[in-house]
Amino acid sequence: MKHRCLVVALLLCPLFAHAAVKSEPIQYKQGDTTFEGVFYYDDADATPRRAVLVCHEWWGLNDYSKKRAEQLAQIGYVALAVDVYGKGVQAKTMEEAGKMATALKNDRTTLRARINAALTALKARKEVDPKKIAAIGYCFGGTTALELARSGADVAGIVSFHGALATPTPEDAKNIKAKLLVCHGADDPFVKLEEVHGFIEEMKNANVNYEVDAYSGAVHGFTNPAAGNDPGKGMAYNEQADRRSWQAMKNFFGEIFK
Repeated sequence: MKHRCLVVALLLCPLFAHAAVKSEPIQYKQGDTTFEGVFYYDDADATPRRAVLVCHEWWGLNDYSKKRAEQLAQIGYVALAVDVYGKGVQAKTMEEAGKMATALKNDRTTLRARINAALTALKARKEVDPKKIAAIGYCFGGTTALELARSGADVAGIVSFHGALATPTPEDAKNIKAKLLVCHGADDPFVKLEEVHGFIEEMKNANVNYEVDAYSGAVHGFTNPAAGNDPGKGMAYNEQADRRSWQAMKNFFGEIFK
């Protein structure tokens, strides 16, 4: 009986040989500015694998985008929670966040350069299959991820969660190589339907492969519990929209990474 139990235990060992997700900082530069993201991976898997850039909200690289990167690592990806503000730079107030995000939204060239620097840093990792990379982003991060696509970056897919969709250079959609998924709050007062329709026209004119999902009752920031629970303020968490959009992302990744 002891021998039989030992054999069964040995057979089952591979099923449980799944290491905990690890993280480590990654520094990269663009121009004279140093950035520091956080890389998440499961070191039980030594093969190059599918990778995701996670672009932060207007606050800067904080625990929320790190948590999302960790969640991706838990389901089999490697992920880099990126930094586009600069090492250690985070907004302390909404006013500061607005100023920092607006500065980059008004300078798309710099925003594209910074997110492409993060992409280069991700590709340099031995854990990454450079042909299987996607980017996701939340709020301002959604804008960042879409600008990565408009820059012509060679990535497989882009997912925007409650991000702004407009761009001052819609003609740059012709550069897009990735497939796009936009997860939008149908009642978002900050990214209105006119902006959504403009984005759709931009994508249609450039013959981009895209999908727009609109979640009823959801406003801005619907994936983040820190947004609160009062939709009347224009920003609030919505559990159903959060769950459905995350599943939509997983389905999308399952398609583009076949």
